[in-house]
Amino acid sequence: MERLQKVIAHAGVTSRRKAEEYIVNGRVKVNGKIVKELGTQVGKNDQVEVDNVPIYQEEYGYYLFYKPKGVISAVSDDKGRKVVTDYFTHIKERIYPVGRLDYDTSGLLLLTNDGTFSQKLTHPSHEVDKVYVAKVKGLAKKHDLLPLTKGMKIEGYKTAPASFQIISVDLKTNTSIIELTIHEGRNHQVKKMLQAVGYPVQKLKREKYGDLTLKGLRPGEYRNLNKKEISSLLNQAK
Repeated sequence: MERLQKVIAHAGVTSRRKAEEYIVNGRVKVNGKIVKELGTQVGKNDQVEVDNVPIYQEEYGYYLFYKPKGVISAVSDDKGRKVVTDYFTHIKERIYPVGRLDYDTSGLLLLTNDGTFSQKLTHPSHEVDKVYVAKVKGLAKKHDLLPLTKGMKIEGYKTAPASFQIISVDLKTNTSIIELTIHEGRNHQVKKMLQAVGYPVQKLKREKYGDLTLKGLRPGEYRNLNKKEISSLLNQAK
């Protein structure tokens, strides 16, 4: 069950605020009866009409996508670049990314049309771990990375404590592979954190989101989340 104004907005009729005006002004019917109470809850089997026109109640969809490098985490781009929803052209739901991955970052990205689900996962007060693997310039040393575990000041804000693991160090190329786990999602955060401790990022991939991984997927492929995975994510977001 969901609030009537949310159902109307989700159907694309108008904004939620305008939907509230429609309800109060008697322009909305539920199962043939005018409803003016904003707290009204409706389910999938209820017939909702706005100005006597039935609305389509879209089913919720939840997808795990392996975003390739060079793709925008958006539903459109004014520069004509490829966006993540270009990979979902046959999906009838109007889905959008949950959070974002940078243009030059690959890896696990969630998409949905469930605003409540998206809000819970992206709200700053909720803590769902995200694991990134970065190829950085320089030979990584543990003592250089320790500030990441205490939180650090970056561009006027302090990051939450993160955890790291040095996967490998390559003397020939003067590069290292570092795994970094954070639960925040600020713009370019992983790159800025590693840059701040002296290791500029050359390549970045998100490997995990909560308990979810990219197992079985190649860049540009996606799969549906099952009910257990959705519940697990929401529980972690608490």
